[in-house]
Amino acid sequence: MTVRTSQEPGRSWLLRLVIAFAFAQGAVSMARPAVSYRALSLGADERAIGVITGVYALLPLFAAVPLGRRTDHGRCAPLLPFGVVLIAGGCALSGRADSLTAMAAWSGVMGLGHLCFVIGAQSIVARQSAPAEQDRNFGHFTIGASLGQLIGPIAAGYLISERDGAMACTSALALLVSAAVAAVSFGSLWRIEHRSAPAARRAEPAAKVPVGRILRARGVPAGIFISLAVLSATDILTAYLPVVGEHRGIAPATIGLLLSLRAAATIACRLVMTPMLTVLGRTALLTTTCLLAGVLCAGLALPVPVAALAVMLAVLGFCLGVGQPLSMTTVVQAAPPEVRSTALALRLTGNRLGQVAAPASAGLIAGMAGTAAPFVMLGALLVAAAGLGVRGGRRDRKAGAAPTRDGEPGAAPAPRPRRRPTDRNRA
Repeated sequence: MTVRTSQEPGRSWLLRLVIAFAFAQGAVSMARPAVSYRALSLGADERAIGVITGVYALLPLFAAVPLGRRTDHGRCAPLLPFGVVLIAGGCALSGRADSLTAMAAWSGVMGLGHLCFVIGAQSIVARQSAPAEQDRNFGHFTIGASLGQLIGPIAAGYLISERDGAMACTSALALLVSAAVAAVSFGSLWRIEHRSAPAARRAEPAAKVPVGRILRARGVPAGIFISLAVLSATDILTAYLPVVGEHRGIAPATIGLLLSLRAAATIACRLVMTPMLTVLGRTALLTTTCLLAGVLCAGLALPVPVAALAVMLAVLGFCLGVGQPLSMTTVVQAAPPEVRSTALALRLTGNRLGQVAAPASAGLIAGMAGTAAPFVMLGALLVAAAGLGVRGGRRDRKAGAAPTRDGEPGAAPAPRPRRRPTDRNRA
């Protein structure tokens, strides 16, 4: 029986982590479209928007694995307030910047802060959740991100106005407000980590598992690629839907509502994820949703009415809600237990690599083929992720892996305990 010490945070730690993540993600989701609008007001074109969006992920690309190594052998909680400080500072200074170069730099600071927060928070969930609870807890944890993605774009669209050339001032105001929103998350970061966890980990051997061994673990590469594809889709939607709105004459407030509709559908998906896993299993659920999301992303390139665009984004948001939490569980359960934070950091490195390469590619494609073309690229990326999921499921079945309760192939079945000889056998 597990004895709870007075230093443990109790059962409310996950709720408080979700609340803190909602405010931190809300600030970022509010700032990302505001950065795009402010860059447009400073004379940026589609290619410049792609570069600024990519710089957001550039610093995290190099910092993720060292932060994961550090978290594997220490506490996770200190990364959370540090990340909030960087997010708030990046938002506020982006609002004060008067050049595209400065905006790109402060966007990178914002991205580094988001990475610190997410690595610390995901490591806490992985460390303090029983294996049978990880799908559920990661799903609840990512509801915080979806809440932030729901509220942030609405707030940004409400604050930003392009009338009478006011977009430069109103986008700067939205960035300053997003910094204040990030600071609110400090109120939920108290006693969020079990104090006994670091001491227990220090007692373990501090062997440094090579990154190559982690990446060769069955399930880790697929989880990283699916997460990369899903996050790239979410990221480019947030950054490029305002650009599409400008070209199609859709007001910023409407764009904010459309982005928030996608986030609301993602929340709905994560609330019903456990029944979907029971019915379909992890592999089938990931494959189906990635395939449908790819088709819908490519469909966004069509000049459809706003009402049809809203329906497409709602279904797309529901499909995209599956990839992130299940890829977290896949990576955590596939990696060696002593390097789970590093494995999660590698997953985030893949995410940031996608956030660097996908927006840069999107900017190049948009400059050559139009603003809708990046969505076709996203569709192809998500279809490839679906194919990887199918291939991984077939490979696991051929290897004879035993299915888990959710239908996902897992480790090989444990040998049956040897039956003790009865008196008749002894005779």
